[in-house]
Amino acid sequence: MATTVNTKPAHSSTGHSRDISRREFCMAIGAAGLGATGLSALASTQPAHETTLPRLTVIAYNIYGGKGWPHDRPLAKKAVAAGQLPKRLAMELALYEPDIINFSESPSEAVAKEVAEHLGMNHVRFPSGGHWPGTLLSRFEITHSENVPLGYERPKDLFTRHWGRGVILLPGGMPLVVHSAHLYPTADPAIRLREIKAMLAAMKDDLQAGRSMLLMGDLNHTPDTEEYKLWIDAGWIDTFVKVGEGEGLTIRADTLKRRIDYVMAAGPIANQITSSRPLFAGAFRLNTLDDNSFALSDHVPQMATFGDKK
Repeated sequence: MATTVNTKPAHSSTGHSRDISRREFCMAIGAAGLGATGLSALASTQPAHETTLPRLTVIAYNIYGGKGWPHDRPLAKKAVAAGQLPKRLAMELALYEPDIINFSESPSEAVAKEVAEHLGMNHVRFPSGGHWPGTLLSRFEITHSENVPLGYERPKDLFTRHWGRGVILLPGGMPLVVHSAHLYPTADPAIRLREIKAMLAAMKDDLQAGRSMLLMGDLNHTPDTEEYKLWIDAGWIDTFVKVGEGEGLTIRADTLKRRIDYVMAAGPIANQITSSRPLFAGAFRLNTLDDNSFALSDHVPQMATFGDKK
């Protein structure tokens, strides 16, 4: 089972106050819509209405276990030893005022919880079939979560990275289904194709019901593959293809070469995509002119926004 942790609206469980006024304001609005009973069940079963969203910012990020990259550089080792990486990661992400974040190759539960608390977010952890768990974070309530939601026991050779489903209750009571995923990484697509087909079978009811959904994570394939075509044929919209510019490359953080990290959308929310781009900037980017520098990961985040453009 996935583990869900909901932090308090005004302060984290360790007493960290929120330092972003927009977050405080929106959390207050969101809290007003969460008082009715039975909303958890509603969020997992009811389709979303075609209403205009408030501005919603989401980020998908493979964070390389929270070690910094390259992890063997002295400054990266020093930052990890000093326990600085969770705060550094949270501060860099906070610059973009995200509402929902997905981590692939998530760090330990303690580190993920610390990042969530710095950001004033709730979080749910999706255990890995190997050593690469995922974490879904949101400043809104996560009403339901399930790890590897196949409806049957996970085959040993599938989802050895991670896959989980969460339901997030947006302001106004709109449920948003979020699939957090990190697929098999080898050049041979055979296992990835099996993973995607199993995921699409599990997603079928939500897709057919027209629920607002996001698919976020390191999918380990480029857009010119059979794997990618499966998503598109099933009705998923690649946010970057719809509104992005350039190639949208997400790896590696020194010299970008491939696009394997995605934010995809389906249902009503897919009609409200306003921007989508990789964040090749700041501490997400490695300074190739400085042999002492390190980035937060070998990937850069993929960010997408939805709803009101204001």
